[in-house]
Amino acid sequence: MKILFKLVFLLAVSIVRAQDCSNYYYLQNNKTVETSLFDKKGDITGKVLYSIADVKNSNGITTATLQSHMFDKKGKTIGKANSIVKCNGGVMMINMKLMMSTPQAEQFSQASAKTDDFFIEYPANMKKGDQLREGTLNMDVDNNGLQQSISMTVFDRKVEDKEKVTTPAGTWDCYKISYKIKMSIRVMGVGVPINMEGTEWYAPGFGVVKTSSKHGSTEITSIK
Repeated sequence: MKILFKLVFLLAVSIVRAQDCSNYYYLQNNKTVETSLFDKKGDITGKVLYSIADVKNSNGITTATLQSHMFDKKGKTIGKANSIVKCNGGVMMINMKLMMSTPQAEQFSQASAKTDDFFIEYPANMKKGDQLREGTLNMDVDNNGLQQSISMTVFDRKVEDKEKVTTPAGTWDCYKISYKIKMSIRVMGVGVPINMEGTEWYAPGFGVVKTSSKHGSTEITSIK
């Protein structure tokens, strides 16, 4: 009976930890996360500072406002934006605008965009071989008077393996997730298709700490 009780207790503790949202860095109030951007040669092209504010919990769902401030490699401000992140039962939901590759992020950093909040999910208790849910984003952009519309689908998300990742901000046990992106940018009714593939390293209960694609890479360099 004592052994059975201990097993039930340990199972309950593991479930509570899996559902805990407080450790995700995007949900820690007043934290600042610095992410460095690199080109395909590994040279730094800029940084993004994410400031977390207004963390709330309602009906078991934790939300936070993510204020992003993008700088070029010389430290000049090239854009600011706000987005929402969520966590429900340990499932992290990241605004899909953060899934844009470095060139697209830089291209639209100074543009005025109108979009609903579309999220990509990172479920609790993922394991190697899992196929993760796809996500879709639609956005209208005013880029210095040039009207554009963007549609993006992130699909074929697969948990490839589990790896240890070290960045200047720390060391994490991560799941390596591969994905594909199908993107279309329409300007004056003419669509330009863009297809990409990428990889990200996700630390359960913490967040994405590193990404890589043929266009470049990102990694967390500090958390304050």
